[in-house]
Amino acid sequence: MSSLASPEEIDAAIRQLVSTAIMANEGIIDVFTAAGLKKPDISILSEQFLAEVRGLKHKNVAAELLAKLLKDEIKLRSVRNLVQSRQFSEMLKSTLNAYHNRAIATQEVIEELINLAKEMDAATKRGQDLGLNDDEIAFYDALAANESAVQAMGNDELKVIAAELVTQVRKSVTIDWSVRESARARIKVMVKRILKKHGFPPDLQEEATKTVLAQAELLSAMWAAA
Repeated sequence: MSSLASPEEIDAAIRQLVSTAIMANEGIIDVFTAAGLKKPDISILSEQFLAEVRGLKHKNVAAELLAKLLKDEIKLRSVRNLVQSRQFSEMLKSTLNAYHNRAIATQEVIEELINLAKEMDAATKRGQDLGLNDDEIAFYDALAANESAVQAMGNDELKVIAAELVTQVRKSVTIDWSVRESARARIKVMVKRILKKHGFPPDLQEEATKTVLAQAELLSAMWAAA
C-alpha cells in the first residue's frame, strides 16, 4: 500500500481535479476549495466527481481527499444531527483505522469511502423524501435510532412526533441556554410528555428520551446562538 501523501502531492492532485472543471448538480465545483478552504455539502459528490477521484494516479491522494471531504461533512452535521454525525463518524473512523493498520488496501479504502459518501447523500435525501426539514429529520433520527421504535410506531407517527418536538423545543430556547440547567430539566419533562402522548413504547422511552434530549440540546445551542 502506498504511503500517505505529502501536502505537495495532495495539492497537485487537487489542482488536477480543479483543472478538469468537474460538474456536479448545479455547476462547476471548486475542488481545491472543497478540499480545505470551504466546507462542502456531501451532495456535491456527484458520480462524475467520484469517478475522477477513482481515476487519480496516486491512490493514496484519492483516499486522503475523500477522507478530508467526509470529515468536513461530518463536522457540519455534528452541529445539527446527533445520530447521523455519530453514525457516520464511527463508520469513517473504522474504515480509516483499517486502512492505517494495513488491513485493507488503498483501492479498497477508496471504494469504502465512496460508499460512505453515497450513504451520507442518501441520508440527506431520505429527509427530503419524508417531507422533513433538517431540524425535523434530526429529531426523527433520534427517535428512530432504535429499530424497535420504528417497528412499533411507524414512520408517519415518528414524523409527527419529530415535528412537534421541533416546535415545542424551539419555544423553550433561551439565549443563555448553555448555562441554564432549568431549561434542560424543563425540556426533558417536555420530551417525556410528548413521547407518552403519542404512545411511544414505555420500555423504549428511557433510551429515546436520552437521545432526543441530547439532540434537543444540540439544536437549542444552535438556535440560541443564531
